Amino acid sequence: MRRGISVVAMAAAIVLGATACGGGSGGTQDSGKAKDPAQVSGTVTYWDTSDAKVEAPAYKALIAAFEAKYPKIKVNYQNVDFTTVETKFKTAAQSGKGAPDVIRTDVGLIPEYASLHYIAPLDGTAALTDTSDFVAGPLNTTKYDGKSYAVPSVTDTLGLLYNKKIFAQAGITAAPTSWDEMVADAAKIKAKTGVTGTYMNPDSYFLLPFLFGEGADLADPAAKKVTVNSPEAVKAVTEAKKIYDTSSLKIDFANAYDNMQTSFKTGKVAMLIQGPWSVGDDLTGSAFKGANSGNLGYAPVPAGSTGKPLAPTGGQDLAVYQGSKNLSAAYLFTQFMTSTASQEQIAVKNGTLPTRTSAYSAAVLKSPQIAGFKPILDTARPRVALPQVGSLFTPLQQDYIKILQGKATVQGGLDDAAKQFGKLLPDYAVQ
Repeated sequence: MRRGISVVAMAAAIVLGATACGGGSGGTQDSGKAKDPAQVSGTVTYWDTSDAKVEAPAYKALIAAFEAKYPKIKVNYQNVDFTTVETKFKTAAQSGKGAPDVIRTDVGLIPEYASLHYIAPLDGTAALTDTSDFVAGPLNTTKYDGKSYAVPSVTDTLGLLYNKKIFAQAGITAAPTSWDEMVADAAKIKAKTGVTGTYMNPDSYFLLPFLFGEGADLADPAAKKVTVNSPEAVKAVTEAKKIYDTSSLKIDFANAYDNMQTSFKTGKVAMLIQGPWSVGDDLTGSAFKGANSGNLGYAPVPAGSTGKPLAPTGGQDLAVYQGSKNLSAAYLFTQFMTSTASQEQIAVKNGTLPTRTSAYSAAVLKSPQIAGFKPILDTARPRVALPQVGSLFTPLQQDYIKILQGKATVQGGLDDAAKQFGKLLPDYAVQ
């Protein structure tokens, strides 16, 4: 569990700033200042966290194209499991030994890495020469303390996936646009088809659309205040509990995600709050393949009382290690891998959503999941930009599960979560 900047980590950060040690190769640190790209040389160590079998081949092909364009630069490609990369990178960056020059990282980790001075600010570098083409949601994930510390690579968010056939059988012509409509539609579906409306995901990340829809959040950095137990947050979680009690299959908390997926793709539930990463699996199920091909519907998450459908921005950014000895080469590599042409190639090969508007070409939009989620990206907003944000989800999830199980009241569960947040954010007020 992350608890902010420890004394050891802070000391390491100071050492990094002072000595700029580490990086993909030895020697004096390259300043990274503008120079003729054709004259840039060196070796770039790249940690890729994409799926080694399914997604990585497309990235390796891009790397070959990069090396052909810049023959003086070699790329040391390493595929690192996304479940271990955070710990591995922190260890390397803190010690100043073995860190990559460029890392593919979850967008939620950017504030923490930036606060520890593990990654370099990219404003004005070759890595980030023009931001006007990036989709707003993914671009916002790169920001910390007024600077850009990464470049958006691929993105995602949460939307409402639904079974068109079941909706039609129930006489429903459009996806629900509010949580109240979702409850009403679930009741109608149950009465007319016998199918349950949804399967609630007990992961606290999937609670964010409820919180955002009420204008709530985990904390308020400007006010230095924990807000997870605010009246708005209580209203949001009360809505989530209502949907679970009235419209969801009962959760097997030991295997919630897999059972949720199985229930949806076999037609046992009519709709899910889910992300584009699930679509490939969904389409293997009897409800969406063969005669049911084209049966999968896409819509924004329902809105709360604010009237705005809002979901968290997810995805992966490319960041440059601050201690890299090959900053110029690292910046060029980052620019190339996040260019329009590269993003279009990755989207066609892997089915992931680009972060550049210009990458949504006709070829990319042939993918149903990309075409389905593209308009939903307009509802995406970043998680609160706190170094400790990743750590906050653990206590929230523990209390959220107790609330869903009826072992804690909404207010009591959120008050407990707020108390745990206070330990992770010791300079924040807890109400």
